[in-house]
Amino acid sequence: MLVWLADFSGTFPILNVFRYITFRAGGATATALLVVFFFGPAAISWLRIKQGKGQPIRSDGPESHLAKRGTPTMGGLMILAGLFAATLLWGNLRNPYVWIVLGVTASYGAIGFYDDFLKVTKQSHKGFSGRARIALEVVIAVIACTFIMQTQPQAISSSFAMPFLKEAIIPLGILFPLVTAFVVVGAGNSVNLTDGLDGLAIVPVMIAAGTFGFIAYLAGNAIFANYLQIHHVPGVGELAVICGAMMGAGLGFLWFNAPPAQIFMGDTGSLGLGGMLGTIAVAIKHEVVLAIVGGLFVVEALSVIIQVAVFKRTGKRVFLMAPIHHHFEKLGWTEPQVVIRFWIISVVLALVGLSTLKLR
Repeated sequence: MLVWLADFSGTFPILNVFRYITFRAGGATATALLVVFFFGPAAISWLRIKQGKGQPIRSDGPESHLAKRGTPTMGGLMILAGLFAATLLWGNLRNPYVWIVLGVTASYGAIGFYDDFLKVTKQSHKGFSGRARIALEVVIAVIACTFIMQTQPQAISSSFAMPFLKEAIIPLGILFPLVTAFVVVGAGNSVNLTDGLDGLAIVPVMIAAGTFGFIAYLAGNAIFANYLQIHHVPGVGELAVICGAMMGAGLGFLWFNAPPAQIFMGDTGSLGLGGMLGTIAVAIKHEVVLAIVGGLFVVEALSVIIQVAVFKRTGKRVFLMAPIHHHFEKLGWTEPQVVIRFWIISVVLALVGLSTLKLR
């Protein structure tokens, strides 16, 4: 919204800074951080009163988790509030990518909120019907990816890009929304599965957001994109502002989510943020790179898929417990050890993802 101040730069040259994406991304980061940090305590108190017993804890999980009983969930509301406030203040609201990404984030967050609401009110892990939830996510993702396809230059609008190979793109035609919707849905649910320990999901999400904010800025600049041999997508540089807001909101939330957590992110946050990352990856033509940068989320999801598939077939478990972060807890790792080591892995994967830019 503040970008309109740049229109008066002819009279007040100092206002020209509002044209710069980097300046507004920094402003969005600081704004989101302050919103979550200052309004967080009141939000936590309100959620604790409303929820009573808080998020139900798995009885078959690690014994250390029983101490978490009574901790409120739906902390994703704090993150999304900071994210939206900062983006609406600092983002260019005339940019269609901003509204597409915010639309998916809000929609997935609403699905997650309903799931959290059912779990809290019923005090059960059985929330929203799995099939109905996935169906809704797919519909939202297809609509969003269709808008993205219609917004982008025709030469690349319906194509799937491959890292390291700028000229090698896979034309998908009318199948583009369906194929890329899988990326968005997969990202949302992978982050959701990762959110099982204090601070485990939010930091990798921030790392991924920072990485994709950097790539979005480069992809939106024709000179940088050509130099780095990545596809130039006009307008996607504005997504760096959303990524900045995500990092700020995430830092503010981590203050309260650090062990021992005062509040859990819940499906409200994990599903919304995962959907956001998936949509940004599709918009900037880095869908495959998301699987690298978000490799931790991929492994978490695969551990559940493998565990369920093998158990149904053989009656045996591959992991002591799935998702895989619980497996390491069962092996004797403390919760902080699992969390911090997974953070380190996320940093390494982000660096690997950045290597696809072919820096010369």
